[in-house]
Amino acid sequence: MTQRSTRLPFVQIDAFAHAPFTGNPAAVMPLDQWLGDDVLQAIAQENNLAETAFNVPLPSGAGADYELRWFTPAVEVALCGHATLASGHALMGAERQSIRFRTRQAGDLVVSRAVGMGADAYRLDLPAWTMDPADLPEIATLLGGPAPTEMRARDGGYRLLVYADEAQVRALRPDFPALGKLGNLLIIATASGRETDVVSRAFAPGAGIDEDPVTGSAHCLLTPYWSERLGRDRFTAYQASARGGYIDCERAGERAILTGRCRTVIEGQFLL
Repeated sequence: MTQRSTRLPFVQIDAFAHAPFTGNPAAVMPLDQWLGDDVLQAIAQENNLAETAFNVPLPSGAGADYELRWFTPAVEVALCGHATLASGHALMGAERQSIRFRTRQAGDLVVSRAVGMGADAYRLDLPAWTMDPADLPEIATLLGGPAPTEMRARDGGYRLLVYADEAQVRALRPDFPALGKLGNLLIIATASGRETDVVSRAFAPGAGIDEDPVTGSAHCLLTPYWSERLGRDRFTAYQASARGGYIDCERAGERAILTGRCRTVIEGQFLL
């Protein structure tokens, strides 16, 4: 007997992508109502991307348009920037200028069109998070490079290591199995850039992602750090993963405004 399947539409979008096969791929799945957490996690594992974003519409008058959650292949995460940008690209439509997402741990996040930059460019409004000085010798050793010039940390699993130059960041060879044993951490390596103001790489092996291609949430931390260090509110950034991606960053008080482009690469259906 043939079993009937539930069909759920989804799209795969490259976020912070300056060309095909760059940026960070995210799956975006609009839902009418929430599925069980075990099903959401299984879908994310099936997608095997850094994140799968699930969106459920909110009723009129709720103060936001959609509720948004993100899952890696291994865990639900508190914040994912690139999958939020991808969700805005997927859901905004031709006429809409902005869309507001309500999240469970990161507050309301807004994606809006980047005026004058074309239909595929968006501004992403995220929290700007500061970090405290920290001593991270084990992480510094496991990243496989020279000693960083500065180290910082933030509660919630965020670690920042600053290096002398871009070449040192690009040359890092992390011990991913050992880093994964430290738990669900987002580890960011950064330095001044050559072609952009800032360069970075981001690692989260404890969440099932050895190296993330382009990490919006990392720039929640990089934006206030580098705006203070550079002495200006705006700067250009490049995440130097194998795929790579460009982000324009702006510090706006307690918010980090990230600008980038999206490309839809797959449209399809999940059969459950």
